[in-house]
Amino acid sequence: MLDQIKYYRNFEAGQTVIWAGDKMDFVGSVVSGIATLTQTMEDGRTQMVGLLLPSDFVGRPGRRTAAYDVVATTDVVMCCFRKQPFEDMMNRTPHIAQRLLEMTLDELDAAREWMLVLGRKTAREKIASLLSIIARRDAALNMGGKEGPMVFDLPLTREAMADYLGLTLETVSRQISALKKDGVIVLEGKRHVTVPDFNRLLDEAGDDSDGGLLA
Repeated sequence: MLDQIKYYRNFEAGQTVIWAGDKMDFVGSVVSGIATLTQTMEDGRTQMVGLLLPSDFVGRPGRRTAAYDVVATTDVVMCCFRKQPFEDMMNRTPHIAQRLLEMTLDELDAAREWMLVLGRKTAREKIASLLSIIARRDAALNMGGKEGPMVFDLPLTREAMADYLGLTLETVSRQISALKKDGVIVLEGKRHVTVPDFNRLLDEAGDDSDGGLLA
C-alpha cells in the first residue's frame, strides 16, 4: 500500500526542501544524505534546531504547514508519500500510526538530549557529544556495534557545527584539533573520522559509557 503512494525526490546540497510556513503536501523519510532543521527569528537570526539523518521522518500528518526550514546539507534522496493518502492509511492501519508515534517520541528524546548539550556542556563536551551522536546513528544504520573503532564521514562543515552548537568557528576548529591531538579521534581530511575507543569519546562528552548501542 505504501508503494502505491510513494515517490522519490532528489535535493542538491544547499537546496531548500521546504520553507517554514509553507503548505506541505507530503511526508517522507530520508533515504540518504543529511538535512538540517532551522528556525528563523523575527530579527533575521537563524538557529539550527535539528539534524535529519537517513531513516528520519519529515513532516507531520495532520499539520498543514512546515514548522521549520528544511535544507539539504549534502545531496539528499527522500522517499515521499502524498499526505492525504498517507493520513488515510494511518487511520486504516493502526500499526503505522504506532510506529510514527514511536519515531516522534525518539525525536523528543533527542531534543531533550540536545537541550543538555547546548545548556550545560563545555565547548569540548559539545563537540564530543555531536561526534558521538553521529557515530551512534551511523553504527545503528549499518548494524554496527560500539566494539572496536567506529568510522564515519562527518556530514556537517565546521561552520554548520558552529551554528548548531552555538560556538564560534574558531572554537570548533580548536576543539576538534585538541580531540585529534589527544587521540580521541583520528581525522583524515576534514570529514573522515575514526573513533578508536567509543567509551573514551563518551567520557569526553560527559556521558556514560552505554552509548545507546547493543554490545
